Amino acid sequence: QADLVESGGGLVQAGGSLRLSCTASARAFNTYPMGWFRQAPGKERELVGAISWSGGSTTYADSVKGRFTISRNRAKNTMSLQMNNLKPEDTAVYYCARRRLPDIDTTYDRAGDYDQWGQGTEVTVSS
Repeated sequence: QADLVESGGGLVQAGGSLRLSCTASARAFNTYPMGWFRQAPGKERELVGAISWSGGSTTYADSVKGRFTISRNRAKNTMSLQMNNLKPEDTAVYYCARRRLPDIDTTYDRAGDYDQWGQGTEVTVSS
């Protein structure tokens, strides 16, 4: 069990910023690629972005490119999602996830590649 815990969600006006964090135990974090997903009401869960264990590779959904940035701190076993210029369509529950298998330098963009999920943190962007 990875015991992923997200934090940092909240209510923000359009154009504002939020920073989400995900923490895990070292055992759960080391050597595993990670990802951020989101799910809006009535919609399927979708990738926001993913990061390799090394941190050298990242990938983003087209809808957030240039606005969101993923990073991870391997020493602190944390992953972050910096969200800038937020839009009402970014409103969703955001989840961090750990890939099913370890890998060093690859990112994974399908929800099916991940088997450990946090409980989610809600982000609401008002217009």
